[in-house]
Amino acid sequence: MSKLVNPHGGGKLKPLLLQGAALTEEKKRAQSLPKVRISSRESGDLIMMGIGGFTPLDGFMAKADWQGVCDGMKMANGLFWPIPITLSTDKASADGIKTGAEVALVDNESGEIMASMKVTEKYAIDKAHECKMVYKTNDLEHPGVKMVMEQGEINLAGPVKVLSTGNFKQEYGDQFLTPAETREMFAKNNWSTVAAFQTRNPMHRSHEYLAKIAIETCDGVLIHSLLGKLKPGDIPANVRSKAIGTLIEKYFAKNTVIQAGYPLDMRYAGPREALLHALFRQNYGCSHLIVGRDHAGVGDYYGPFDAHHIFDEIPKNALETKPLKIDWTFWCNKCDGMASMRTCPHEAGDRILLSGTKLRKALSEGEEVSSKFSRPEVLEILRTYYGSLTEKVEVKLSGHSAR
Repeated sequence: MSKLVNPHGGGKLKPLLLQGAALTEEKKRAQSLPKVRISSRESGDLIMMGIGGFTPLDGFMAKADWQGVCDGMKMANGLFWPIPITLSTDKASADGIKTGAEVALVDNESGEIMASMKVTEKYAIDKAHECKMVYKTNDLEHPGVKMVMEQGEINLAGPVKVLSTGNFKQEYGDQFLTPAETREMFAKNNWSTVAAFQTRNPMHRSHEYLAKIAIETCDGVLIHSLLGKLKPGDIPANVRSKAIGTLIEKYFAKNTVIQAGYPLDMRYAGPREALLHALFRQNYGCSHLIVGRDHAGVGDYYGPFDAHHIFDEIPKNALETKPLKIDWTFWCNKCDGMASMRTCPHEAGDRILLSGTKLRKALSEGEEVSSKFSRPEVLEILRTYYGSLTEKVEVKLSGHSAR
């Protein structure tokens, strides 16, 4: 018997990716189906359904599910779900698809057929309402709001047969792990309590401290990086993965950490996204999600601990995976080490507050960064990356001036 938390919905993992002869046959059949082009976000959601990360979903949500998730964080069947998982297209394309028909879902960038889908419903939504409920704002400067407002006019609902995981396995190798694979690794390590550390940034000293707090209370930590799309200015996944791998190798005890990645695009939905992060980490086998300051936030749209509070507002049985809530963490010059508001008695002037935004700004502007902020080995990887950006700009500019 597994000692790990159950997959969401209380049953077994439900991966929708076809295998073997069934996959070969469906891929061939999908070639002849009408094509619907899908966005990067929708491709990521499909892949999560494919690998079982979105268990127990069997496809894209119907209107009743969309409404229930927006307004009360639960689907029409009562299943807890914090963010709508929907697929949209333009009206002309939707008009050409009959309810009950099958379509092939084609990644907009690669042109690859990602899945086949039986369209059980076509419906329009109030996009502004979704944004207000999920993102708490209708401001188009918010990247998640912008994404919703720019999507197609008509949503298509229905079950899917997933045919591909894109290029994630080729690009990230052993770091692209399915929920079945992480569960197997946790069981092999004899872990029953596992904390997930969500990151879209390279890990600075504050992140390292959060992970180590979790290691003190759990059997192990899954450092789980987003591998999908980010907003402009964020550090790419391959650079981030290298920096995190180096940090684990140099500064964590053996057999306490597993590094992996997952294929979603960032939604920047703050508190609601924190709940989604906990939900799919439950499918990956994690008993806890580390929730620090401004989890999944962007700009000043959310309070620093709104993602803590939202876990107190949902039904107690909504998720088996629980939040590991951690206060502000920082380097304190008087403590001469990492500390939090709960452990440090010193003044604000003695504290160096660490953030990914500050680190990116300093590195992109060629400023010196203290080892109190980030480990030297990590900084070296990041400086190399930012140096390559500068070189590209200089080459571009010199090429332009030559013309």
